[in-house]
Amino acid sequence: MIFEMTRDYDLVMPSIVAVALAIGVHRLLSPENIYTIKLVGRGHFVPKALHANMFLVRRASEVMERDVTILPAEADFDAFLRQHATGSGFEHVVVTRGNHIVGVVRINTGLRRGLEAAYSGVSLGDVLQRNFTLARENDIVFDIVQRMARHDANMAVVTKIGGRYRPSAIVGVISKEHIADSVAESIRPFGK
Repeated sequence: MIFEMTRDYDLVMPSIVAVALAIGVHRLLSPENIYTIKLVGRGHFVPKALHANMFLVRRASEVMERDVTILPAEADFDAFLRQHATGSGFEHVVVTRGNHIVGVVRINTGLRRGLEAAYSGVSLGDVLQRNFTLARENDIVFDIVQRMARHDANMAVVTKIGGRYRPSAIVGVISKEHIADSVAESIRPFGK
């Protein structure tokens, strides 16, 4: 830009050196840029490789679904559906056996309408999915997405910070839909 304004080739090399020094001094004084400095000041961790994907640096507690049902594997599937027959959405169930998390089930409770008298004899242990992963509520969504991809998981069970991965520590779940909703929310235009 300086060359275009002055048409003086002698200014190009000093300008390059000045810009390089300015960038170097800025990085020595502050590793953050103007887009991330406020987030870091508020305690958010922003990896350098993700400056363009800010939706992925949110914490699990900001993305997870907190309305989770925790039931033993022996629980009757039909009884569960009868209890939740009035719902029209999806119910997230974490299935346990003893003091261990053994699977997850995502159930469309609206499918039960009209079939109240039917009995399948199926337990939650028969329909559970084992392709899930575990996460803490302070984990970064980027790490959870990587873990879900690595384990081919449909859902992440989120537990309290510092607790063990036990049913009593469960605080929510994150499904692929929750991640997609988080992305959509982050790109929504301001003011709408």
